[in-house]
Amino acid sequence: MSLPGLPSLACRHGAPGPVEANAQHPAWRAVEPVALLENLAGVVPAQATRVRTLQDAGRWRILFEADAHAPWATLTARDAQLWTEEVVEVFIDPVGDGMGYFEVEINPLGAVVDLVLRRTASGWRKDFAWNVAGLASHARRTPEGWVAELSIPFNALGPEDVPPPGARWRVNFLRIDRPDGPGSERRELSAWSPTGMANFHRHERFGAVEFADDPSAS
Repeated sequence: MSLPGLPSLACRHGAPGPVEANAQHPAWRAVEPVALLENLAGVVPAQATRVRTLQDAGRWRILFEADAHAPWATLTARDAQLWTEEVVEVFIDPVGDGMGYFEVEINPLGAVVDLVLRRTASGWRKDFAWNVAGLASHARRTPEGWVAELSIPFNALGPEDVPPPGARWRVNFLRIDRPDGPGSERRELSAWSPTGMANFHRHERFGAVEFADDPSAS
C-alpha cells in the first residue's frame, strides 16, 4: 500500500487562553483539526488522534486530542523515556534543510521530554541537554481518552519572535499508543505524515505548516 502524499496545513492566529488542554475553548473549536494515520500503512488507526495548532502572542500552541479506552503512563520526570509508554509528539524543523530538528513529547501525566536531533554520518545524534526555553504544557484525562497541549515560544526554536510572513516549517505530529497497558509489547504508531516504517525519524516524510501573516484575518 502506498503512503499518502506529504500533508500541509495553515496555522492562523488565535487566543485559546491559559495552557489548560481545554479542547472546548472556542478558539480551539474554531480550528479544523488534522487527523493522524496509522504509521505503517497510512490507514485509519484503531484509536484516533486529532491535532489543532494556533499562533498566539509569539507562541506556537499545539493541541492533541487522543481517543483511548484506557490511557495510561507512569513516568513523571523531565526527559524520561516517555516513548516507552503512551505519548504524543511533535517533530519541528524550522529551517527545512534536513540537517536537524527539534522533538517535544508529552504523556497523559503531563511529563515532557524535549531534545534536538542533528544529522551525522552515521545517523541522528540526540541531544537531551537542550530544553525548550519558556515551554508551557498540560495534559488531562477526558471521557474519550486524553488531551495534551504544548505552548512553545517561537524564539526558543529560532531567531525570530514570530515566523516571518508565510514561513513554512517541516513538521510531523505523532502518537505512540499502547492500548494493553504496562508490560504489553503491542503498540500502535500514528502520524500526521506516516513514515511507512516502525520508526518516526524519517525527515523526508515531514509535512509542512505555514504560518499566517495577518493576525486581523483570524
